[in-house]
This record gives sequence, C-alpha cells and structure tokens, in this order.
Amino acid sequence: MQDFIKNILSDLRVDLTDEFDRNFERKAFFDKSWNETSIPNKRGSLMMRPGKLRRSIKSRENKNELTWSSSLPYASLQNEGGEIVVTEKMKRFFWAMFFKADGAKTFKRDKDKSVVIRNTERNKKLTAEAAIWKALALQKVGAKMKIKQRQFIGDHPQVRQRVEHVVDINMKELEKKIFNKLKR
Repeated sequence: MQDFIKNILSDLRVDLTDEFDRNFERKAFFDKSWNETSIPNKRGSLMMRPGKLRRSIKSRENKNELTWSSSLPYASLQNEGGEIVVTEKMKRFFWAMFFKADGAKTFKRDKDKSVVIRNTERNKKLTAEAAIWKALALQKVGAKMKIKQRQFIGDHPQVRQRVEHVVDINMKELEKKIFNKLKR
C-alpha cells in the first residue's frame, strides 16, 4: 500500500510540475489569463523573459504530501499579488530602465543628486515604455505599488482533474496486480 501511495505522489509530482511549467507558456493560470503589464515590451512576457522564476520552481515529496516552492523572494508576490513599497534602489532601477528605453536623452543631476530631465524637444517625444519607467521613477520613496496577481501554481479545477486521472490510472494498475496475484 505504501508503494501505491508513493507511485501516485511520484506521478502527480511529474504531471503537475509539467502543468505548472506550461502556465508560463500559456501566460495564464490554466484558463485564467494573466493581467497585462503596464510596461509594453517587444521581447515577450515579463514572466518568461529572464526565466529565473520559471526555473526556480522546485517540487518536493515528503511522506504523503507534495509541495512546490521557489527560492526567489518575489515568487509569492507574483503568484498571489500584493503591494510593495518603493525604495531608493527601486527608483535608481526605474531611472536606469527609463534611460535604456529612451536612449541617451539629455539629463543633469542637481546638487542633491536627483535626476532632472531637461525640457528639450527630444525629451518631449518619449516612447510609451520610457514614459512608464519615468512615471515609476518619479514616485516618492515609501509609496506603495500594487502588483497584480499572475498565478502560476496553486489549486485549480484542472489540478483536481489531473489528480483524479493519476489516481484512476494507479488504481487500475493496482487492480491488475491484485487480479494477477489471485489468478496464480
């Protein structure tokens, strides 16, 4: 009986890990599409582009349970949604992304080391992506940003359906084994 449960857990671990990985390809949690990001991009989904989050997901069998986890600190924030507080480091990142998205625009630093964009014709023609990065960079330290949920792991009717399917297959195999033993 212990082998029976172990086989079910092992099969479920492989099957569900594969399904959770496919959520990144679907850009959805099974049939529920992820919210679009406000930052337009030409290089694919933000959740897929670097691939760190997708690769960080690990599954583990422990006695009679399966768990999936990630070592990345933002994994649960992406999976469940929530709020984060803007830090000085984040603002520097937003400014760097702004300048990267908009090319080498003209800017200067004030005495207090804050960035000031010069009001030139070139700077007035911001790209959509650069405008969003600029708006993020202009937020005050301590402001709260809402992160929309982009679930990739969790309970879903299709997960329950996969569990039932795997259990049914293993039950049929067990029935065959029992029948063959009784036949002898």
